[in-house]
Amino acid sequence: MQTSQAQDLVKIPASENESWGFWGTMGGYASIAWPIAMTHIAKTTSQPLESVRAFLDSSHGRHFADTVQDALLRSPDMHQAVAQASQKWMSWTIGSTIQRNYGIPKGLPYLTGFVIQSAVDQDCG
Repeated sequence: MQTSQAQDLVKIPASENESWGFWGTMGGYASIAWPIAMTHIAKTTSQPLESVRAFLDSSHGRHFADTVQDALLRSPDMHQAVAQASQKWMSWTIGSTIQRNYGIPKGLPYLTGFVIQSAVDQDCG
């Protein structure tokens, strides 16, 4: 492994919710899926890794893991499955009900909106 890759892995925050959220839902795949999902979501949403960790540890992270697992049924490659799940979540947009219930601006992609909201919830909690 190259030094830059090893350094990138060290910087990825560990899950703080291994029983539930993304980690718990991914089960035996969690240790493989976590760094892939963390880096892919951070890049896709332009949000910091701590915000992505808050998202993946939340109930929304559990739902994202469900989408990843669905994608794994079509492709056993974890990178592809995470990319497909991210693409799906980025294709959905926040509507009026979610805006009203969560305060996420209408029109944002789901993935971006819920990553940001999870970080806000963590900071306020």
